[in-house]
Amino acid sequence: MSGGLIALLDDVAALARASAASLDDIGAAAGRASAKAAGVVVDDTAVTPQYVRDVDPQRELPIIWRIAKGSLFNKLVIILPIALLLSQFAPWALTPILMLGGTYLCFEGAEKIWGAISGHDKHIEPVVATDDAEADGKSAEDKMVGGAIRTDLILSAEIMVISLNEVASEPIFNRAIILVVVAIGITILVYGVVAALIRMDDIGLKLASRKSAGAQKFGEFLVAAMPKVLQVISVVGTVAMLWVGGHIILVGLHELGWHPIYNFVHHAAEAAAHAVPVLAGAVAWIVNTFFSAVLGLVWGAAVVLVLEGVKALTGRGKDKLTTRHPASGPTGRHEATEPQPHRH
Repeated sequence: MSGGLIALLDDVAALARASAASLDDIGAAAGRASAKAAGVVVDDTAVTPQYVRDVDPQRELPIIWRIAKGSLFNKLVIILPIALLLSQFAPWALTPILMLGGTYLCFEGAEKIWGAISGHDKHIEPVVATDDAEADGKSAEDKMVGGAIRTDLILSAEIMVISLNEVASEPIFNRAIILVVVAIGITILVYGVVAALIRMDDIGLKLASRKSAGAQKFGEFLVAAMPKVLQVISVVGTVAMLWVGGHIILVGLHELGWHPIYNFVHHAAEAAAHAVPVLAGAVAWIVNTFFSAVLGLVWGAAVVLVLEGVKALTGRGKDKLTTRHPASGPTGRHEATEPQPHRH
């Protein structure tokens, strides 16, 4: 009987070791998947603070918490089941879906750059103090949170599909666990950082009001630095959009059978790595990232040009309609074509 008990304990120990090894594998895979989605995470982190600009400071953290819950719902309830089903029964669809998302990221980055260069930046902040918001704060907040969660759906889809693409060879159960870990971990990271960023100036003001000269100087430094920090994050977010989007397009074209651009970038990265063998990995990554960002800018600029052309044609059509129907109102079509708030 004691022999049977010992054998049972051995089996339990073996199962425990196997489970621990499996958890280690899942943790490592989740880490790799999260790293692949790092560019989109940076973009997500750069975008979110704009949703609480000009909001009552007492509502900032509750709003971020509501958006974070919506983001987690997007990832776990909407995106995860669809992504797993596609990876299991239609894996061929993942590359086109990734490329659509990559095109969106390229467009966002290129449009932001075009707006800055042309001086007609159409990226109006999504949260502004208005009479309507003051009259019905709850309704305005709900509308703003809903818009933020819809925007997050696109970025979350990119994060999850990129992560899934990295662990596509894993069994479906492991894939599900890995994606759950990635979803929870990235959501905590992004919205934790955002919460810290938006409260940093308040911390600075509190420190600046203390009697200690050192605390006052550090508080004043925080208050003065935060606008610049947010501006830098916005620039990094734009670059990340172009890099991640361009890399998705680069790899997607290669996987769909069109290899010239991918081969050029691959050979350029290899040549740079051979030229600096001490930092081969870092140099290869920098070269690949540079050309991915360039491709993202060109790809996104093409989309911007197409959309601007469509808008111009549509605008001409509206001008004609306004001319034919002058009774439409004193301001004509300009009331109907007021620029809509954009998330950047």
